[in-house]
Amino acid sequence: MNAGPQTRESVDLTRYFARIGFAPTGVDGKPPADTATLATLHGLHTASIPFEAIDVLLGRGVDLTPQAVDAKILDGRRGGYCFEQNGLFRRVLAAIGYRVEPLMARVLWGRPAGAPAQPRTHMVLRVDHGGTPWLLDVGFGSVVPTAPLRLDTVTPQETPHDSFRVVPSASELLLQVRRHGDWLPVYQMSQDRPEDADFEAANWYTSTHPSSHFARSLIVARVDREARFTLLNDRLTVRRPGAEPEISQLDADGIERTLDGVFGLPVAADWRPVIERAALAG
Repeated sequence: MNAGPQTRESVDLTRYFARIGFAPTGVDGKPPADTATLATLHGLHTASIPFEAIDVLLGRGVDLTPQAVDAKILDGRRGGYCFEQNGLFRRVLAAIGYRVEPLMARVLWGRPAGAPAQPRTHMVLRVDHGGTPWLLDVGFGSVVPTAPLRLDTVTPQETPHDSFRVVPSASELLLQVRRHGDWLPVYQMSQDRPEDADFEAANWYTSTHPSSHFARSLIVARVDREARFTLLNDRLTVRRPGAEPEISQLDADGIERTLDGVFGLPVAADWRPVIERAALAG
């Protein structure tokens, strides 16, 4: 596995825009580097590129080199997890002209209160634009924000799916989401600037450690204006704004159809053992 940095490489914006279905109106094939563009790209990215870590289940590891990420996501029409997706998005935003920096976060979503702390294994982006710091994250699966979020206010921020808020937590920032009247922790962000080696180590841990849920479960997610779609092994959950979640149990053939039809993934023949294990996991 080669998990090198993504920071010094450019990106083919034409290929990226085609992947997410975006037609820029700016000069030289670039949209204006403004707040509206941030929101548009964030929404189109999360709707078009699914969150998935199937390569981990296939034992291939996750290669973070820009060439590998672009070949996989842009040309191969695959998805990826946070290091791939936010690494790609970081290069896109920098190419357009934004000032963008990565941050590392400790995932709290789905963990019981008081559980031992886990390593920082999530990558997010901070964009400073127009005097405002913004959180952008296109790689957090089932609860990914569906719009950029301000980092300079504790006021709840509505998005097409869910209300979020960012609150101080010791020397870090805590992202919370409102569900069923409660504010639930999503992840805690360090404000220190990480090194590329920090992402390499976190990616290695996330893609190879036996305790990583990506090494044990089939997890796929996508969100568009209609709904959040989440596949966890054999369970498909569809969460529409203002409605109760719709949950379906799938057999192996149903999982394969869902990977293709709901998530737009190019299912390969060698995925079948992974799919069959997922069908038995429930």
